[in-house]
Amino acid sequence: MDHSPPARPVRRRLVLAVCCLSVCVTGVDITIVNVALPSIATSLHASVSSLQWTIDAYTLVIACLLVLAGSLADRFGRKRVFQIGLALFSLSSLLCGLAPSVGWLIGFRALQAVGGSMLNPVAMSIIVSVFTDRRERAWAVGVWGSAIGVTIAAGPILGGILVSALSWRSVFWVNVPIGLAAIALTQWFIPESKSHRARAYDPPGQVLIIVLFASIITATIEGPRAGWGSPFIIGLYVLAAVVMLAVIIVESRRREPLIDPRFFRSPPFAGANTIALAISASLGGFLFLNTLYLQDIRHDSPLRAGLVIIPLALAQGVSANFSGRLIGSRGARLPLVLGGALLAIGAFLLLPLTNRTPVVYLLATYAVFGFGAGLVAPPITNTAVSGLPAEQAGVAGALASSGRQFGIAVGVAVTGSIVTSTDASFTPASQAAWIVLGSCGTLAFLLGLVSTSRWAQAAATRNGERLAIRPHATDLDMP
Repeated sequence: MDHSPPARPVRRRLVLAVCCLSVCVTGVDITIVNVALPSIATSLHASVSSLQWTIDAYTLVIACLLVLAGSLADRFGRKRVFQIGLALFSLSSLLCGLAPSVGWLIGFRALQAVGGSMLNPVAMSIIVSVFTDRRERAWAVGVWGSAIGVTIAAGPILGGILVSALSWRSVFWVNVPIGLAAIALTQWFIPESKSHRARAYDPPGQVLIIVLFASIITATIEGPRAGWGSPFIIGLYVLAAVVMLAVIIVESRRREPLIDPRFFRSPPFAGANTIALAISASLGGFLFLNTLYLQDIRHDSPLRAGLVIIPLALAQGVSANFSGRLIGSRGARLPLVLGGALLAIGAFLLLPLTNRTPVVYLLATYAVFGFGAGLVAPPITNTAVSGLPAEQAGVAGALASSGRQFGIAVGVAVTGSIVTSTDASFTPASQAAWIVLGSCGTLAFLLGLVSTSRWAQAAATRNGERLAIRPHATDLDMP
């Protein structure tokens, strides 16, 4: 006779709330640190490249580990991995706030990202496993995506309040009580679940992706200091090119690759991932540059700098919700195209920026940029999985998320390097950076048109049929 206690009923909306709370701390952490950068530089005597690494150590590690974390959760239990991620994220946040030097801070940020990588993809898996009805699942995923988008935009505001009221260390310590509460809520409300068949590990693919991402970001950040023509920098870019070729060759021969090159034969998938990288680079670079501009050039306090960003946060939240409705009624094309155009306009409007630019002009420009960022974000995953078999949707979505994180790292690396590669003052030097960020928006606009066309959808359908018929073309890694 079974005397085990009856299973606790699953409260789906509470599960969704816990998942949103847990991943919101990672979303906030991507941008909340931006406002604290000038204070960190003063306190820890950090250079611009060190500040870039403070941001990129986090986003780079997350980009490298997202797919692996999802695989681990499917194999060992989503609830278990989710709680481990929360615990590691909370502990490393505490350590970040205690960092005695910028080197230690960068190291703890990387550790923090290891925990953060276990949250977003696992939360998505938990939501999908709990919300089985198709309409309810779509609603839940929309709420989850909007929550992440709003918290990313709200990070600078919260950061400004904390840095002004306490210190830069408080932007990390605020994660600790939230993380501990999320661990307890996860234990109480979220049911354990596993995949019926977990994906196989792909160590070669994982190592290659880490080397590829790290070499690109390291070369871009360290280029101004080491010299763009130095053997070290050239060697890193050559290494990246060789590893890119190795990824294509090795992953094509794996039975269950970390990144299936055949996915990129689908124009919507390839386009969505490129758009994800472009808009994230634009947003990451935008926030990084504006933090330096508002506090170092205009000499605004952290609180005032955070408040000036409010139009961006509000616009992003409103437009993300509007974008979800547009996707349901008219598809992904309109929000992708319109969002890319607004991103480009917002960045180009900052070309004439000076230390005396009226605040009203800044507020309006930030709002335009925020509307663009909010419109583009929701349809990316929807476009990426278009035409792919259902069993491949999770991997495709994780790859799109990796593209977002890597894009932020690229945006910070590129814009920071642009403004430090010249002897000119920040304002004229930043004009090239605004052109790059505006070009990212233009690229998103053009790819939005192409990746949602009838030709792209037809090609995606044909590719999906081939993937369904042949799970993988070769089994050269099997005995």
